[in-house]
Amino acid sequence: MKIVTVVGARPQFVKAGAVSRVLRQKHNEILVHTGQHYDENMSQVFFDQLKIPKPEYNLCVGSGNHGKQTGRMLEKIEEVILEEKPDMMIVYGDTNSTIAGALAASKLHIPVAHVEAGLRSFNMAMPEEQNRVLTDHISKILLCPTNTAVENLKKEGIQDGVFNVGDVMLDTVLHNVKIAQEKSDIINRLDINNQDYILSTIHRAENTDDISKLENILKALISFEFKIVFPIHPRTRNIINTNEQRFSFIKNSNIMLIEPVSYLDMLVLEKNAKCIMTDSGGVQKEAYFFEIPCITLREETEWVETLYDDWNVLVGSNQEKILEAVDKVFSKDYRTIPQKKYFGEGNASEKVLQIIERGYL
Repeated sequence: MKIVTVVGARPQFVKAGAVSRVLRQKHNEILVHTGQHYDENMSQVFFDQLKIPKPEYNLCVGSGNHGKQTGRMLEKIEEVILEEKPDMMIVYGDTNSTIAGALAASKLHIPVAHVEAGLRSFNMAMPEEQNRVLTDHISKILLCPTNTAVENLKKEGIQDGVFNVGDVMLDTVLHNVKIAQEKSDIINRLDINNQDYILSTIHRAENTDDISKLENILKALISFEFKIVFPIHPRTRNIINTNEQRFSFIKNSNIMLIEPVSYLDMLVLEKNAKCIMTDSGGVQKEAYFFEIPCITLREETEWVETLYDDWNVLVGSNQEKILEAVDKVFSKDYRTIPQKKYFGEGNASEKVLQIIERGYL
């Protein structure tokens, strides 16, 4: 079977790394990188560390407004499909690369398998929510990470071709965490101590397009006694640099602005943090996998399972809520709170392969 896989953003490289390992043992996979994330630290280092095969196609689309970026991807992915004539397409998650790949395949009558189907924030103002809803409704095989995702699809009338396979990101974490601990020296490089820092990431449009929200979050962060290790997304850095005077308060503060880190370095930073503060869905889950409390800088999350027992707390960009949440999680002994395995057993990739084969045959 010939399968075209479309990726374009950092979280998708992580997911594709797990599935490609099992997929290429039996089938011909054509990997297409749209170039949505193209920075060395946001792209190539992930392919190197996760041993993801070199993409057969790099579309080099780059950044841009949603319509322009998605349109360019759609045009170029269609050309790949016409050239390769695949039996199926696999897309991941909720980015513009996801919807562009799904649309291009669907219009050419190529069945689409959506890995991480069924997630819902129920906030249609989010570009990611629009992408994931539209992708689910044109996919033939919907590979859900949790039972909640299956139920979300059922409520929308989607029941055929729906499977709960578990989370492929858990596969990747389990496969790479020991490698990360052996190879990464990020803790020494940053001169920090285990359990003595808060790890923070901010990149979503809801927090970066509204400068006042970003300002509120950062002002909350500088009030903590702990160091804040902050791998900064290019979009976030650009906003801070463009509004240098407004964000001058972070200079000489407890916030350590560093460049985006590699996947292995990120795993080590997550595993050894006192707490994680993020607006990233993937980082929320990885915090849960490592049993590290998480404070999510959003009003909602697709990963509702992480909220149980306060492993994850939603705060938005409200300074007071952020401060209260930190006090809350620091006062709890999470060692006494057992986690449930909502995200599977770490064998989601094998299940994805089995279902794709069954769906094709």
